[in-house]
Formats: sequence, structure tokens, C-alpha cells
Amino acid sequence: MKILGVIILVIGLVGLVFFGIEAMNDSESFSLLGVDVAVSSANWTPVIVSAVVALIGFFIMQKGK
Repeated sequence: MKILGVIILVIGLVGLVFFGIEAMNDSESFSLLGVDVAVSSANWTPVIVSAVVALIGFFIMQKGK
């Protein structure tokens, strides 16, 4: 169980980093009255799912001890 938990934890963390960077870079900016305004159009669902997977992996790893 501990090895399975570590594998799921690593997959969740890799997804969290990858989708987090992708979501932060996915923004649009425009100028409004001389001020640059940035609007995020990112889909945060994969980031949340990756965090949940990482937490599940952590709890499985802890239960395996």
C-alpha cells in the first residue's frame, strides 16, 4: 500500500505543477484607460483534481505504515 500511495502522490504532484503552471500562464491582458488589466481565463479544474489525487496518495501512503 505504501508504494501505491507514493506513486499516486507523485502523479498528483506532477499534475499539480504542470497544470498549475499552465493555468497561471493562461491569462489575457488588455488596456483600459491607460491601465493594463489581466484577466485569467484558465480552467482550474485539473489543478484541483491533481491536488485531490495528491492528497489521496498521501493518505494511502500514511495508512500503509
